Amino acid sequence: MLKRFLVPEADQVLIKEEVIRAATEEIFRKMGQTDEDAALSTDVLLTSDLRGCESHGVSNMLRSYIRGYGDETINPRPDVKVIRESLVSATLDADRGLGIQVGPKAMQMAIDKAEETGIGSVVVQHCGHAGMLAYYPLMAIGHDMIGVSMHSVGGRLQVPTFGAEAVYGTNPIAWGVPAGELPPFVFDIATTQVAANKLMLTRRIGSHLEPGWITDLQGEPIMENVNSPEYGEFLMLPFGGTRENGSHKGYGFATIVDIMGGILSGNGPGHLAKDGYGLFMMAMKVDAFVDVADFKKDTDRLLERLSTMKPTKDHDRVYYAGLMEHEETEKRRQEGIPYHKEVVEWFNQTAKDLDLSYSLP
Repeated sequence: MLKRFLVPEADQVLIKEEVIRAATEEIFRKMGQTDEDAALSTDVLLTSDLRGCESHGVSNMLRSYIRGYGDETINPRPDVKVIRESLVSATLDADRGLGIQVGPKAMQMAIDKAEETGIGSVVVQHCGHAGMLAYYPLMAIGHDMIGVSMHSVGGRLQVPTFGAEAVYGTNPIAWGVPAGELPPFVFDIATTQVAANKLMLTRRIGSHLEPGWITDLQGEPIMENVNSPEYGEFLMLPFGGTRENGSHKGYGFATIVDIMGGILSGNGPGHLAKDGYGLFMMAMKVDAFVDVADFKKDTDRLLERLSTMKPTKDHDRVYYAGLMEHEETEKRRQEGIPYHKEVVEWFNQTAKDLDLSYSLP
């Protein structure tokens, strides 16, 4: 959570979790989702907001989803089908349902298979946006499992190293590992320099982009601080930015995600997919490999070493992936979630436009 992506204090409106949860569920029901799916979709978005990943919470995503329902590119009541299955794997057709609606069911299916066999993997084709990918490994962690998720999200944003044309989306990947006494390790990243939705946040709060985050439309890296352009006016670099700084690594990871989430699911390469995105989910039962207590003890030893070591002179402490988000969740559950005032205004205007009952303070 870089500070540049957080809502400035002067623009914050603190909203209690239960209030924004009820409002979001009402919007999803209005869009045509069942009560169960509306609660599930809302939980994915609110988990993101609670963890400080506001780029993938209600602020950005709800308006995008409403547009998708309006132009019928998203199906609110998908007929999800199992089109291939084994003891350890399955392929689902999401029938254009949102990833946040179908993804949790896919991960639960992987978890159920892992309970029986030690490992389970489920891929999904023809789905919409899956939100914050960390949500799915967090599900596995709750069952003493290691969780993995990948999302092949189209081919119109990310250029390969030395490439002048987009071939991938941001193609995120997430891992989650259970610990004992310490908060779990949860690693969730885009394979681009920065998640595309975070560029939307910078436009709202007025911060700039760093050199080497994006390119012009010819694929040339923009190596100066700039304001975020609108979609369609830029392309994105793999993490690493330039070849000298390791962009081939992000490029390679983006390719892996496209293979595992796109091709393996049957959705095809992201740049050719025409009917939704692809998802990959995997759950690995720890005690299929090693004693759970021993695993958690050793994981705690690693995470404690990382989080208690001496920091550099300009920093107060060292974090591991998932620690800051865990602490932020505890804080926001107690104090409320800090939304930008523009987001609150959007919610209330949407309530009027859609004839809904909620009203945010």
